[in-house]
Amino acid sequence: MKLSFETDRGAGSKAVLGLIVLQTDETIEPELTQICAEPGVALYHNRIPMVPEINAETLMQMKADLPRAAALFPSSAQFDVIGYGCTSASTVIGPEGVRDAIRESLPGVQVTEPLSALLAGCRALGLERLGFVTPYVPSVSARMQEKLEQAGHQIVSFGSFEEGDDRVVARIAESSIYQSILTVAGQSKCDGVIVACTNLRVAHVAAKAEDALGIPVLSSNLALAWHMLSLAGITPNKPAFGRLHSGVQLR
Repeated sequence: MKLSFETDRGAGSKAVLGLIVLQTDETIEPELTQICAEPGVALYHNRIPMVPEINAETLMQMKADLPRAAALFPSSAQFDVIGYGCTSASTVIGPEGVRDAIRESLPGVQVTEPLSALLAGCRALGLERLGFVTPYVPSVSARMQEKLEQAGHQIVSFGSFEEGDDRVVARIAESSIYQSILTVAGQSKCDGVIVACTNLRVAHVAAKAEDALGIPVLSSNLALAWHMLSLAGITPNKPAFGRLHSGVQLR
């Protein structure tokens, strides 16, 4: 017997999100899968080639690969937002370069990446004086600090693990990340702390650090998830992931 059926929007009845993940990243998928877990929200992942060594040259190489990665998403899905999961490459390539490369394959789609998401999160929370934590080698950290300052923020305290191998970054213990947030926040009075890099496991220590410090803590993954959902018309409300995910709306 042939069965009859009806069709609908599929798994993404509220929002269809696409995430481009670095080949070397081991953190962003489990974190965003938890953060974006809502009925009617579909999150699809594609990988993009990336060597373990993080520097300006290897980061810029991804610009050429972005259109191919974007083209591998299901052609029948109507994507609301595509997120590119690399903070340092977003800094090197630039948000406009990321957007234009993805739109070569998905014309007109909304695009975001961690740099734009962090800046949007800071605006939404009214953060100006920032503590800044990275895992990067000094040249990459300096480039991102410059971008933050160009956007009008003051970096009043800073600390980095100075690790150039993404495989090692993925294994930096959550306890070390938590302590680094407290250490950097203790250097100078700041409105909030941002932790860069999608491969650092911050999602489950951000709220604990906020309770200890009394100020917001944002990470690349927390900001990216919030920005993607917000651009898709969904206001995140999961306080377990920190203040940014407690009903904060885009500005």
